[in-house]
This record gives sequence, C-alpha cells and structure tokens, in this order.
Amino acid sequence: MPLPREEYVEQAYFFRTVRERMHQSTSTQELLEAVKQEVLATTQLPYALDFMASELRLTGGFATAMAMLPHYFTPFQTFVVAEGEKPEGKFDFQVGMEILQREAEYRAQSPTPQGLFLFQFETLCRNRLGYDRGLEAIAGDPVYDEDWREWILTVRRQVGLIDLGDMLYVRSEHYRLTRGDIEKPVLFGEKEGRIALANRRKDPLFLFAALARHLGYPTVPRSRPEENNRMLIPTMQRKIERLESRMKLLEEELRGGINLARFYRREDPPKKP
Repeated sequence: MPLPREEYVEQAYFFRTVRERMHQSTSTQELLEAVKQEVLATTQLPYALDFMASELRLTGGFATAMAMLPHYFTPFQTFVVAEGEKPEGKFDFQVGMEILQREAEYRAQSPTPQGLFLFQFETLCRNRLGYDRGLEAIAGDPVYDEDWREWILTVRRQVGLIDLGDMLYVRSEHYRLTRGDIEKPVLFGEKEGRIALANRRKDPLFLFAALARHLGYPTVPRSRPEENNRMLIPTMQRKIERLESRMKLLEEELRGGINLARFYRREDPPKKP
C-alpha cells in the first residue's frame, strides 16, 4: 500500500537535505542524526533513519538498510541508492538523491501509475542503469496493480527488441478507439497514446520530453558537469610526466642498472675564509 502523503513529503526533504549537505564537514552519521531531529516525529522516517544509521556503521551505505525496510522504501528507491553507492559505477550519488527527491515530491501530490512509470523508466534510460534489474525493481512498487506488473515485466523482456512507443501505444485508449477493442487491459490514456504514436521509431528521450511538456509528468534530473573540469588538463599533464619518469627508470634498468648518483644532493665545497 502507498504511504500517507506526509511520509513522502518528509522523504523528499530527507533526500534533498542529504544531497545538499553531504559535502559539509560532518560525517554521514551526524547528518542522519541532524535530519532525524528536523523531520516530523509523527512519521515513520525517524525510525527508518535510526536503522539506516546503525546499518551505515556496519556496511558503509544506505542501500542494505533500505532493502530491509520494504514496507517503507520501494524497491526502485533501493535500486537507485545501490547504483549510486557502487564504487565502480559511473552513476552520481547526488543525482540519485535528486531523482528520489523528485519522485517523492510527485508521490506527495496526485501521482498516477502512468506518470510514475514513465519517470522511473526515463531514470533507467537516461542514466543507463540497466533495464533488467531496474524494471524488476519498478514492478515491485506497490502503486502498480497486477495488470501493471504484468506489463512492466513484459517490457523488461521486450525492451531493445520492440520500440517503447509501440509498447505504450498498443496499451493506450487511443489505440482502442482507432483499432477497436484490445485483448489486454488499457493502461494509458488517449493523450499518452497520441504522443507515443507521434514518437514511434524515435529516441525514447523525445517521448519522455513530449509527455512531460503536454501532460505535466515529472522530469528526470540530468547529470551536471563537474566544476573542476578546468583542472582536468593540468592533472593529466602531471600524470603523464610521472609516467614518463617511470618509463625512463625502467629503460635504465634494462640497460644495466639505474644510476642513483643523480638522486643525491651534491654538497657545495667549503668557502675559503
């Protein structure tokens, strides 16, 4: 069952606060304790933060704790955090926090399964998080009924083989009105069907952008270029210089040994009185 509205409001505040304060001179445990004092005590979030703080000391991350609280955090929320915490991954943890913030803000308003699914699927597409595990996590969201879960798992099997616009269009009210009755339940409205039909065989990001413009669906935040890009070239230059020095030492060793005399400082001769 979906949570009460106040829970999503406080979740959005939590994700936004973590994103904004994570670079301050405070530990993550102290940050969780501070947020715990700020959020409403009448919600379940303070209890979740207590458990996350204890699990953080054991594992060093949030995802494992969120996975143990499936009644409070959805599988998609846990999936996004886990992807952001991967040391070898390229998905920015801060972008993940902003994604979850916008999703919680949308849930706190008047969310629809159509808008929520398109936001979650765009998150996977735009950030290249992987459709297999990502769509499996989306299907586990309690906001979707059995018809939706069946269709999401079908998309999981067919994504990359069949155009997303086609899959959306054939399950829309617009398809039913133009082609007659359909065997499967209608999941999208007439407007979604029209927009999907107009964006067939195009980049899915164009479809998401059109749906956001015309139907007011939430948009997925994009990764921002790092502010220290201007230091990239000097940093690479220093690394190249170190590599060149190491190569010279290896070449000398292959020729018969490294001359260590040049590494010693030559003392100046004593000055005459």
